[in-house]
Amino acid sequence: MPLENAVENVSEEFCNVSETAMKDHKVTEGELPDVTKAEERECKQPGMKKKKKKKRKTENCAENGGKKAKIEEEDLETQKALPGNLKVEENAEDLTEEEASDDADGPVLPLGLTGAFEDTSFESLNDLVSENTLKGIADMGFTHMTEIQHKSIKPLLEGRDILAAAKTGSGKTLAFLIPAIELIYKLKFMPRNGTGVLILSPTRELAMQTYGVLKELMTHHVHTYGLIMGGSNRSVEVQKLGNGINIIVATPGRLLDHLQNTPGFMYKNLQCLVIDEADRILEVGFEEEMKQIIKLLPKRRQTMLFSATQTRKVEDLARISLKKEPLYVGVDDNKETATVEGLEQGYVICPSEKRFLLLFTFLKKNRKKKLMVFFSSCMSVKYHYELLNYIDLPVLAIHGKQKQTKRTTTFFQFCNADSGILLCTDVAARGLDIPEVDWIVQYDPPDDPKEYIHRVGRTARGINGRGHALLILRPEELGFLRYLKQARVPLSEYEFSWSKISDIQSQLEKLIEKNYFLHKSAQEAYKAYIRAYDSHSLKQIYNVHNLDLLKVALSFGFKVPPFVDLNVNSSHGKRLQRRGGGGGFGYQKAKNVQKSKIFKHINKKKSDNRQFSR
Repeated sequence: MPLENAVENVSEEFCNVSETAMKDHKVTEGELPDVTKAEERECKQPGMKKKKKKKRKTENCAENGGKKAKIEEEDLETQKALPGNLKVEENAEDLTEEEASDDADGPVLPLGLTGAFEDTSFESLNDLVSENTLKGIADMGFTHMTEIQHKSIKPLLEGRDILAAAKTGSGKTLAFLIPAIELIYKLKFMPRNGTGVLILSPTRELAMQTYGVLKELMTHHVHTYGLIMGGSNRSVEVQKLGNGINIIVATPGRLLDHLQNTPGFMYKNLQCLVIDEADRILEVGFEEEMKQIIKLLPKRRQTMLFSATQTRKVEDLARISLKKEPLYVGVDDNKETATVEGLEQGYVICPSEKRFLLLFTFLKKNRKKKLMVFFSSCMSVKYHYELLNYIDLPVLAIHGKQKQTKRTTTFFQFCNADSGILLCTDVAARGLDIPEVDWIVQYDPPDDPKEYIHRVGRTARGINGRGHALLILRPEELGFLRYLKQARVPLSEYEFSWSKISDIQSQLEKLIEKNYFLHKSAQEAYKAYIRAYDSHSLKQIYNVHNLDLLKVALSFGFKVPPFVDLNVNSSHGKRLQRRGGGGGFGYQKAKNVQKSKIFKHINKKKSDNRQFSR
């Protein structure tokens, strides 16, 4: 699809509603899908039947009885070791094995056997997934399931609640979209039934991406689906919600707004809630919104909670959103590394004053490849974007202070490019599936190992994916490598020939001194870098008082460091207070200056209380 059409469609054509369905069905609130009690019983019976079959199998097979008892005892011990009421089923293939045992023609696999003997093709789901969905999967070019998909899809199709943890780029999106679509399909949802599935994403970009995958999967379905997110036209969203949207992809803030303030939003028939990148949703400050959303939604529903990392906050969210005994799927629990195998990653030690020179040389050398460069602040991205484009090194930029239309345009532009450089903040570090990224460069170090893992997760995605990652550290920041080692992140040191580094320092200083706009931008970027450094949680490694400000200033093109007040707008300082109003920013009020009588109301009576002057 052309870039211009993709951008226009995000804000206006965010909801692909079947016109025939809309004509045939009027919205009537509270009307449930046409599901008979017999169908409901069928949905519940499979799990019960399997348990009975398992008991018969245990009684009839005396030889295997002892082995099974040992396996069950080990499972019980593992469950006790985990926090909360989470049921551990490291191998969700147990269900597959029971089904296989019922089939007389197929070989009976022993319990716990996984790997080459199992059919991981999407064709193996023929009996469980509708033909329309399988056609959509085939059109997308997928033939085999990834590990997270293989372990999650079948339990989700049976209606289980799930808490899934998997590395970035492992195929989590299809793992929850396929069961969600099948649920709507089997319940014969129509626009008049309102919303049956809600999918929550932490950022607008990830929401757009999930919506794009959903759109491809829904090609052969007639159900309605839509995108709701901040920055888009709210009145258009209200109209579409009133017409009825069966599957919604949303960001938490805008969804809560509609839940509270849009009367035509029919969500009482909700059957499934999907929380994607749950840890990121909580990190970006949506914790309270999530609690309110969960309170407002119907309690009788299926919930899928997907995350790349498991934190205490994620466990708390799981406790309030999932049923008492959810299925835990952890595909990375026993792996030696926390990052994917196809990723080659390393670090380079670089003093503060040489950081920009190293970055410029590296980008210039690899400008024909596809790179993402991470910065700690929006202003730093803005400055380096302006500077590099000014000195004829074309780059793109995405950061949180841009308007949504600009972010969307840049996102699709970089996705469709064969090569290019994208400068970004951590707004692009989560979930975004950008094709064939060769290098991830972390110019400003991440706050913690989790953030590092998510940044490098933008490359080497999918099956047999390959990529490289470079972390630039100051000599004083080498202690961060210990934390990465504890988090099972293998890093080797890269060697750079400093004699080959472009020496453009003097030209940079002259440019920043003479160009007014670049000078102002560099000042803001320098201040933002210092404040971001001061806000790091690992103070023992990232100590702002250990920074040599003169050397840091050189990397921004300053001979003399600009003044930075850490008590203004920093994590430790007080926020600026509003002082009155008007163009004078409350000057009159602050100084208690009396205005003189300039205006005179000629026909003013004593009873008239209007004031034109003091």
